[in-house]
Amino acid sequence: MSDRIRQPYPTAPHPAIPACDEQLLFDAVPEPARWRYKPRRALWRSAAVRAWTVITLLALCGLVILALVREQTGTEGFAVGLALALLPVPLLMAAFRWLDRVEPGPWRNLLFAFAWGACAAALIAIIANSFATQWIATATADPRSADTIGATIIAPVVEESAKAAAVLLIFLLRRKDFTGIVDGVVVAGFTATGFAFTENILYLGNAFLEDQEFGRSGFASGTAATFVVRILMSPFAHPLFTVLTGIGFGAAALTARRRRLRRTVLPLLGLTLAIGVHALWNGSAVFGPWGFFAVYGLFMVPAFALLTWLAVWSRQRELHTVATQLPPYAAAGWISPAEPLALSSMRARTLARDAAARVHGSAAARAVSEYEGFATSLAFLRHRAHQGTAGPDFTAREQELLHHLWQRKHVASPALTYAARATGRVRIPPPHRDYEGYNPYRG
Repeated sequence: MSDRIRQPYPTAPHPAIPACDEQLLFDAVPEPARWRYKPRRALWRSAAVRAWTVITLLALCGLVILALVREQTGTEGFAVGLALALLPVPLLMAAFRWLDRVEPGPWRNLLFAFAWGACAAALIAIIANSFATQWIATATADPRSADTIGATIIAPVVEESAKAAAVLLIFLLRRKDFTGIVDGVVVAGFTATGFAFTENILYLGNAFLEDQEFGRSGFASGTAATFVVRILMSPFAHPLFTVLTGIGFGAAALTARRRRLRRTVLPLLGLTLAIGVHALWNGSAVFGPWGFFAVYGLFMVPAFALLTWLAVWSRQRELHTVATQLPPYAAAGWISPAEPLALSSMRARTLARDAAARVHGSAAARAVSEYEGFATSLAFLRHRAHQGTAGPDFTAREQELLHHLWQRKHVASPALTYAARATGRVRIPPPHRDYEGYNPYRG
């Protein structure tokens, strides 16, 4: 047995872990209809279709924003802007989803965030920015300064506040899915991606309309220049701004409930930083192309690199939490000693699902995937309990998660033990019995 498996576990972990018996007698586990933790289903099986009110409101916002953008760009300009603005969306969504692979959040939350950014936040921004700019122009009798003030002061406040509303709603209404910095980054990233998508349609459509009016085409056209600046050079701009807000909410999620002031100040600090960086970015255009490139090279690129490192580090920290919080459950007999090591490796997780699929097909692979999700939620729940942020229903949640793990243990445990051995994270001899006719521990 590996030295990593022999490492001493706490003899009296806090909070106490229920005993592992052959018959589960958990009084706190509710009926299936009231389960707090449910298997992560594929997107087409999501329960998001039940949220008709939210969908209807977002759809109405989408129709209004569609009419406004089409009115400004024209039908042809809208079509061109839509086609070009769509290009970075899958890449950005895939990047944020990759960060969330340790404990994937439900798709309904991410789709809501994207739709909010693309429809509700964009509509709020268009109406509020236009009204504020017109009011300033009327009050100062200087339309040029009104545009500058609107772009550098009004727009950052309005847009970042509108996008932050989606993060706030998920933080308040889907609290069990919002457990740390990675969740904040992912939700904020999806919201900003949706907002940037709509904004890019407007900018690219207007540029195309001007090119048609003045007869410009090719690389000298405004459409090409806008495409290079907004799609190729800075597709991460809006996500970079709003991720700062997400980090603030993520830090608040890690803060003990009794520290109410800190839980309030951290999101506001993140929002303030997002507004400041957004204002700096918009203000760079006021100083001409050299100002833009200076801000882009000296600030935006390093800031993006730093936040990327922070997101990846946070993901590795989540895997470390899994590795350190699950061993007490192995000592209590709920999981095998090798499982914490396998569950703290994304490669081992994938290998375990593949092994189960080879033996029993897609149903077994799905059971292993669900087991991985429940085990990760259990690790994070226990971690929050140590920090004092788990809430009064910790015992009920823990027992429900252990119940779900027990139901899938006969399929998932051998596959994860095999994956730990195959990836070299632990060295143990093959078991004496086969895994239902097939021994996955053989290399």
